[in-house]
Formats: sequence, C-alpha cells, structure tokens
Amino acid sequence: MKQRQPWYELAQDLVDVAMGRKMATLVIRNGRWVNVHSGEIIPNTDVAVYKSRIAYVGADAAHTMGAETVVIEADGRYLIPGLCDAHMHVESGMVTVTEFARAVIPHGTTSMFIDPHEIANVLGLPGVRLMHDEAATLPVNIYVQMPSCVPSAPGLETPGAAIGPAEVAEAMTWPGIIGLGEMMNFPGVFLNDPNMHGEMAATMKAGKVIGGHYASPDLGRAFHGYVAGGPADDHEGTRLEDAIARVRQGMKAMLRLGSAWYDVAAQVKAITEMGLDSRNFILCTDDSHSGTLVHEGHMNRVVRHAIAQGLKPITAVQMATLNTAQHFGVEKDIGSITPGRYADIILSSNLVDLPIELVIAAGAVVAENGRITHDIPPYQYPDFAKNSVKLGKRLAAADFDIPIPPRRTPHATIHTRIIGVVENQAPTRALTRHLPIQDGLAVGDPQQDVCQIALVERHRATGGVTNGFVQGFGFNVPCAVATTVAHDSHHMIVVGTDKENMALAANRLGDVGGGVVVYQNGAEIALVELPIAGLMSNERAEVVAAKAARMVQAMAECGCHLHNAYMQLSLLALVVIPELRISDLGLVDVTQFAQTPLFVD
Repeated sequence: MKQRQPWYELAQDLVDVAMGRKMATLVIRNGRWVNVHSGEIIPNTDVAVYKSRIAYVGADAAHTMGAETVVIEADGRYLIPGLCDAHMHVESGMVTVTEFARAVIPHGTTSMFIDPHEIANVLGLPGVRLMHDEAATLPVNIYVQMPSCVPSAPGLETPGAAIGPAEVAEAMTWPGIIGLGEMMNFPGVFLNDPNMHGEMAATMKAGKVIGGHYASPDLGRAFHGYVAGGPADDHEGTRLEDAIARVRQGMKAMLRLGSAWYDVAAQVKAITEMGLDSRNFILCTDDSHSGTLVHEGHMNRVVRHAIAQGLKPITAVQMATLNTAQHFGVEKDIGSITPGRYADIILSSNLVDLPIELVIAAGAVVAENGRITHDIPPYQYPDFAKNSVKLGKRLAAADFDIPIPPRRTPHATIHTRIIGVVENQAPTRALTRHLPIQDGLAVGDPQQDVCQIALVERHRATGGVTNGFVQGFGFNVPCAVATTVAHDSHHMIVVGTDKENMALAANRLGDVGGGVVVYQNGAEIALVELPIAGLMSNERAEVVAAKAARMVQAMAECGCHLHNAYMQLSLLALVVIPELRISDLGLVDVTQFAQTPLFVD
C-alpha cells in the first residue's frame, strides 16, 4: 500500500504537477465533483494525484498526464470524499482494527476516529497502545482517542485496569492520538472531580479535542456545567432538543446510526425543519457489529439514512466528511477533494442510494464494487492480550440463586427492581414488579417477560456474582446467553431463564477465553469466540458475522425477537447511561449515580 506523506514533503511536487511540470501518478477523469466546501456538484471534473495527495482538481487534467500516469475514467460518476466515522468503538465489531478496516473500506470509509475504551477497561494503557500501533499499519486514516473514563463510574464498578491523568498525558505524546475519548463520567465534570478535570487539562494542553458523552435528559445547570468543563462534542443525544442544546452551546452534535442506536431521525430535524447550521452536525456510528458491516454497510449506510430523513445529499456528505475533519483539526489532510489533501476518494453513480463502486485511499485503489482489492495482513496480538477471562472457580447453578431477605409475614411474591430493555436505544427503564418466591428465592416470571441477569466478575478471579432481573428479552424456554462484552468494565453478563444453563454458559466462556454463547436445554447452540481481551476475534469479519448471525438466530430460538438484542444485552452493565444497570458491585440507579437495593420492600 502507498505511504501517506505529510503535505510539506510533497508540496513542491504537488505544485509541479498542478503546473504541468511533473506528471501525476493517478488521474480520475470526467467526474461530478462533490465539493463539500462550496456545497456544489461540479460536472466534468478531473482530479490529478501525486503519490498520496491531490495536486489538481479542475476541468481538464491532461497537462498532468504522462506515460506512467494511471487513468481512471469516472464516466460522469460522483467524486465523493472518503467517508469519516467521527466516533466509534472497533471492539463493538468483535474484530481487530485490521479486520474492521478490511470490512469497511469497500463501503467507502477511509477515516475513523476510534475510542478503544473497551480494551482499556480490560488491559489498561498497554491495550490502548496495541490498538494505536495496529491502526498505524493500515492503508486508511485511523485516529485514536485516548479513553477517558476507566472506570467510567468510579465506586460503582471495578474494571480490569484504571486510567488517570498521568496515562492521558503520556498518550497525548503518541503520534496517532487525536484527542480524549468520550467523557462519560459527566457528573465528575460538573462536580469538578480532579481526575476527570486532570485528564481534560492534559488534553487541552496538548491542543487536542475532548470527546463528550452527556447521557442525561437534564439540560439545566448540570448540562451547562458539563459544557463549561471542555467536552467539544456529544453523540448521546436522542431528542431534537438535545441536538439544539448542544450546538447552541458551541458543541458539535454527533448524530449516530449504529447497529442498535437510531438517533439521527429525531435530531436531524434541527437542520431540516428548524434551519440550524449543518456545519455543527456530524454523523457517526458509535457501535456497529460485524453483521451490520458485512451486510448493510458502515458510514455509507449512515449517509443514506440521513438523506432518507430529509437532508440534502450534499449536506449529509458534508456531515460525514468535512465537518468531521474540521472538528478534529485535520481538514488539511482529509474531508474534501481539494489540493493537498490525501487522495481518499469514492466513485459512485448515485448520490442518494450511494453505491460504493470504487474506493481510492492515499492515491491507490483499495476496493471496487464491494470487494477489497489489496490484501491486508492480519495483525498479531501478544499473549498478554489473551486469556483475560479469570472466573476463579467453576460456577454452579447455586451461584445464581437470589435469596429474599428475612420477612415477618409470608408472601407469595416480592416487590423487585427490574432493568427494562428499551429496543433500539441505549437507555434502560427502571421498573418494579412483584416476582414469585420459590423455596426462599426470588425467581423470574415468563408471564411478565422477566428473567434473571447476572454480572460475573472476570478480571481478578474473585468468583463474585451479582444477581438481578431484566425485562424485555422474551425468552420462553430454559436457556441462557453469556457475553464477556459487557460495557464498560467488561466483566461477564449472563441472562437466562434457567440457572443450570446460566452456569454452563458462564463456564464455557471461561474455557474459550471470552465471547458470546447461547445455551438451550443444557446444550450449546451458538458460540462466538472472542479471545483478544474477551472482546475481539482474530478471524475475518465475514467469519465473525456468520457466527454472530447464528448467535442472533439462537437467541430468537429462545424466544427473543428484539432488534439487535445482543447489542442491548452488552450494555446492561453500562452504569453511565440511565436508568437502571447492574455492575460487579450491585444494582445501580444511574439517575442518582448510586447503588440501589434489588428489593423494594
């Protein structure tokens, strides 16, 4: 693959090519130039490239062409800047950075801003460095945001590692670090927690961007205090008023369409109906699993969706290219088809449906008609990144017992707090239900769609199990699903209707080093192995997607028909998004940022 040279190294060569004194290495002829700076679509445009950067964009590049120049005929197709994902977690795809890039390049994504927050919670700063170094080997632009909140909620969960101001300051010296990852501990910001402000100060001193994550509907003083602390963007908005509030306060509103998060439609009305300036809005995915990448797309999927919600096509493209580049201060490298920028260009015959017919990265064709054209060798992870699932013991059905507290009078049921799943959204509901009592134990109730959930400690081999209840999965047979992808501390979540199956599922993941497994009636019916930190596979995205598809099907066979149920499952321990979650320390009321008893009585 071609190397990406700094502009200053090529500046004189680019001038010579533009002037016709030196021949271009690549010329694209007769395209419709999607100019994200001017908002125009300009026909009959040629683009001349020298090595990795663009030298000339104009009506006729014949003067830049020589015998060695590679010529691509656009034949009137649109010339679109390579798409940028402004905020995402590679680990959500269950694959390595290399395999994620291999999966998204054919969809036209040439720049990604990744927050390796998940591996940081398992392996700490060394894990972040692994992904940072891997990103530097790839043919597309992968900028790394240093994870900020490890743990995301101190005192409410126990991660496998911890990160603080010293680690952030060190990471700011690494060449691929673009800024600070999402500041999820929003109470820590407006309550002036010294560690959170220390991390943000280190980022500000480095002149880099602080990512935001204000997951609260409260747009009062707490929100204003959060903005005053320094976060420059936010992808956690779900309502029109969220988008409006953020851009009015000088933040960038990141509108996300991930595998399970559908937050564009409500918020894009700030542009389409209220006329707010689209320059302050950015598109992103946040979390995309491998099945979405393989079968539906990546940022091209987001842009198509935004257009379907009423955005002008060129506005949607701006929100996935130039707006992102300007926000992170890299618009001199990416985000537009203009002289000096990297030659990251998509050819497409339709700006609305956005078929990705040719992808050029750093002046080289990397994908054509949905297929990658250059092999990317797999990245080898060291042994310390594997074997991270430490249960401390073989779990038994009794580990999932939920004894009721002593009572003065007998009752058939007990008033219990329940985590309520909200389909297609990250927040949960804090519910209460009266659950049956059997032999002194509280149990799930299929009639109320309530089953058990457990958080199994897996970093320090304590053998600890925190038990609770969840509503919304629809399981109606003896079954269990276990996963070591359990945002944010990434212990192990086990959900099920039968404690024997729950123990089998948990032990199976301990044996294979992490992943996702489904058991039904005592038999394993689906398994996705994720041996790297219990989060990622070292297999190809299409292989992982096939295994994940079987896992989703297996959950459906157990009665679950939620859209992207696995993504919902993986967030049930995310103790920074309201309302009710579970951690290794207990049930957490996120609206109060405090532990809460399982039983109401």
